[in-house]
Amino acid sequence: MPEPSRSKPPLVAADLDRLALRYVERFATTRARLAAYLARKLRERGWEGESAPDPMAVAERMAARGYVDDRGFAEARVRSMGRRGLGARRVEMALRHDGIDAADSAAMAETIEADAFKNALIFARRRRFGPFAASAPDRDLRKKQVAAFLRAGHPPEIVHRILQMQPGEEPDDLPAAGHS
Repeated sequence: MPEPSRSKPPLVAADLDRLALRYVERFATTRARLAAYLARKLRERGWEGESAPDPMAVAERMAARGYVDDRGFAEARVRSMGRRGLGARRVEMALRHDGIDAADSAAMAETIEADAFKNALIFARRRRFGPFAASAPDRDLRKKQVAAFLRAGHPPEIVHRILQMQPGEEPDDLPAAGHS
C-alpha cells in the first residue's frame, strides 16, 4: 500500500537562504530568475516566518556575495545564442525573459550588433540556406527560409543579403566551420 503523501512544512527565512544557495550552486542564473524560483517555492509550501518573505532581497544578497552575476550570465547567454546562429532580436528577447536589466542588456547590445552577420551565416550554414544550400531554392522554399531567419531574430536586410548568395558562393565574413 502506498504511503500517504506528506506535505513539506512551510518555509522560514533560513529555508529561503538554503533553497537559494542550492539553486545557485546548480544553475547559472540571474537575480530575477532566482527570485521567481523562491516565489514559486513560497506558493507551493507557504510561509511561517514572522515578517513577510522577500525573495528579491534574498536574490540581492546572493548577488552581493557573488553567487549571482547578471552581467556574466548575459555575456554567456549572448555567446551561446550566437554560436547557435540566433539573431539580435531573439537574443534581446531571451535577455529580457531572463530578467537582465536594461543597463546590462544595453552593455551587450554592441556585441550583439557586431556579430549580427556572422551569427546569421552560422544559422544559414546550420540550416543549409543561401550559399550553403545544395541548389537554389524555389519561390516557396525561399519564403520559408526568410521566415525561419526572421523567427531566429535576424534583421531582413541581412536575411536578404545571405539568401541572394548563390549556392557555393563564398560569403564575406565566413565563420569557422567548427561553430556550426
